[in-house]
Amino acid sequence: MTSRRRFLGSVAAGGLTAASPAFSARTSNRADEIETRINRKDFKNLYKEDLPTPCMVVDLEIFEKNLRTMADHCRTTGIHLRGHVKVHKSPDISKRQLALGSIGVTCATVAEAELMAHSGITGVLLTRQPTSKNNIGRTIALARQHPTFATVVDDPLTADWLQEAAAREGVKIRTVVDVFAGLTRHGIEAGTPALDLAKKVDGSKNMKLIGLMGYSGGASHTHGFEARKKKSTDDVAGMLESVALCRKSGLPIEIITGGSTGTYNIDTGNQLTELQAGSYIFMDTLYRRIGGQSSGTVYTDFEPALSVMTTVISKTRLNQCAVDYGNKAMLRTTDEVKERPGVRIERGGAEYGKLLLNDGGRDIKLCER
Repeated sequence: MTSRRRFLGSVAAGGLTAASPAFSARTSNRADEIETRINRKDFKNLYKEDLPTPCMVVDLEIFEKNLRTMADHCRTTGIHLRGHVKVHKSPDISKRQLALGSIGVTCATVAEAELMAHSGITGVLLTRQPTSKNNIGRTIALARQHPTFATVVDDPLTADWLQEAAAREGVKIRTVVDVFAGLTRHGIEAGTPALDLAKKVDGSKNMKLIGLMGYSGGASHTHGFEARKKKSTDDVAGMLESVALCRKSGLPIEIITGGSTGTYNIDTGNQLTELQAGSYIFMDTLYRRIGGQSSGTVYTDFEPALSVMTTVISKTRLNQCAVDYGNKAMLRTTDEVKERPGVRIERGGAEYGKLLLNDGGRDIKLCER
């Protein structure tokens, strides 16, 4: 990973202006050389014209600022960070978070959890309960190999399956009860059902209850800080009620986990002990539109650090051009063209995207990047 400023710093001012394609006898050899150098992280004297597109580019200064902002917030407020890896899936980034004080990572899939744990990341929490024979087996294997690994359950039947599998392997698996907090896709009903499941886990010979989880995903993208605060507070109220019932019953609740980038500065007031925020690392256009606590309609707490560099591959229509950034490269119509607010993005197919120009007469030329 290298800085957009440092990596592309020697490109001509303006950034979008492309040089004419320089075709020579060295072109193919140059491509091989570039790939070899990138693999060994030798970026000296590389330019954006050297890179294939579409190409992900990370601005290291902004990326590191985002990491520090979250780390400073957690240190100041006393809440822990167990950041979600879904946005980056990178052990290197997770290690940077750990170095700044994170207590671990959260993962939505067993494959992500395996990647992180086997890369030396401690404190991995699988936030989607495993139910298939394959996933249960792999979850138990993670618990056997990595003592700090934990998973969630939201169903007594899943608890039975995990107990049986853990007993066969002689493993005790750290377990969090997942409680409904607004998202109907998961989470046991708050109150007595959550308490009963927590008691079941705590009473199981091969499971260790460590806490409760309540993820208010619906609050994450609620527009307006006050509306977002109310939505988050309302959504986690039942989970917090369940925490109180568990503690009253003498159950060991070490962690109360949940939260998101959109509610990171709300969740500390909701009694969470840790945050699962992940998108803040790179940010995205949808988060930018929800508004911040003090920044009105634009959420500026964290800044966009990730871009996709693309090439204009066809320019045969008025006020329109095609780029090599399509559905397979994860183009979204909510994407934005940097520093060109008058350019709108549309899907063009598997390997095509379309830019519609309404930008005060400013044109985009064939081969521009």
